[in-house]
Amino acid sequence: MLVGGSAYAGWALTPSAGPAPVARPSDQVPVPTVPVPTESAETVAPVAPAPDDLPEIDYDPAPVGFPDDPDALDTTPLTEGVRPQRRLAAYDGPGGRPIAFLMPTISGVDLTVPVARREAGWTAVLLPSANRKLAWLPPGGFDTVELRDQIVVERVPYRLTWYRDGVAKRSWRVSLGQRGQETPLGRTFVLGRTPPPESVYGGVDIYALGSVPDDPESVPAGLRGAHIGIHTWYHDGELGRQTTNGCIRLTPSGQQLLLKEVPPGSPVTVVDTLPTPPPTA
Repeated sequence: MLVGGSAYAGWALTPSAGPAPVARPSDQVPVPTVPVPTESAETVAPVAPAPDDLPEIDYDPAPVGFPDDPDALDTTPLTEGVRPQRRLAAYDGPGGRPIAFLMPTISGVDLTVPVARREAGWTAVLLPSANRKLAWLPPGGFDTVELRDQIVVERVPYRLTWYRDGVAKRSWRVSLGQRGQETPLGRTFVLGRTPPPESVYGGVDIYALGSVPDDPESVPAGLRGAHIGIHTWYHDGELGRQTTNGCIRLTPSGQQLLLKEVPPGSPVTVVDTLPTPPPTA
């Protein structure tokens, strides 16, 4: 089944070594002492009660009903993430309808989801276990963390670029999803890491992403329910080709560097091509 590029991260995720740093004002920036007038404060959209029997978002495909990400192909870095501290009701918009619960962990791994936008006191995050969808959260029940890293994948030139603080650091040639099982476009994020289940993965851990196959029925039966992943392979002969079942495959040294430098929660955006190639191309 693995011959020919089966490449999904559908195995047990590995808990991270430690928490991401909590975003806080720089010690070098003075805190304003002038109070903000009450009339200028943003009005928070009302929060509808969430029934206790709503489904929980886990590794399986997310419940339907969440809104589309209007900026799905935007490669602007997302620099802040949300880390739930308890079960959070996720809505279809500010003041909208509760759809499901966003949990502090998925498969035992602490969940960090990038912040996509804010409106009426609510926070929209990239939805786990779904493609190009947002979940809206009312205030409270989560911490914010700084996100410095970003991965951008270009499907046409078969290129993955790692950015830190908006600056391109390294680029690699990759292989991507075969026809009918193309690597999904849009914004997602690093969900967590998992050890390689077979020797074909080159003995290097896999990054499971928040995205899933666009057409779950197109992948082999043994891979259904799995997520898109970033991983290596036992040889590099297929780089620059469409040979996987949707995953992003790069060199062992490149994967090892990403595992070392890019923490879970970091945003990943897949586009066809960038208007201007990164300087590291």
